[in-house]
Amino acid sequence: MRRALLLVPGRTSRQGVAANLGKDTAEYREATETVEVCAEDLEAIGCRDGDQVRVTSAHGSVVLVARARPPADLPPGLAFVAYGTPSSRLMGGETHGTGMPDSKGIPVWLEPAAR
Repeated sequence: MRRALLLVPGRTSRQGVAANLGKDTAEYREATETVEVCAEDLEAIGCRDGDQVRVTSAHGSVVLVARARPPADLPPGLAFVAYGTPSSRLMGGETHGTGMPDSKGIPVWLEPAAR
């Protein structure tokens, strides 16, 4: 089962602290290899908090660990991934001369990762 969502990547405070330790640390990888979604969206695809899910955009696909959030924290229909290699694989290369690709409101599909 798949569910259409909008991806809104960004930085997290934990990611910033982990970056000081290095991008090859477990802390940094955990911050950038997690997708946060509303618990309702996760349940709709038959997954639970901590399951691996596939996030696919028109530009690429990545497998991430899902973290369920209550609707008050993250409304249904949105997915959050911290900036890093996985989120970059979901963005296109067009920067409009800014050096930063479009990264907000990217249509994505969320589905269980192959089991």
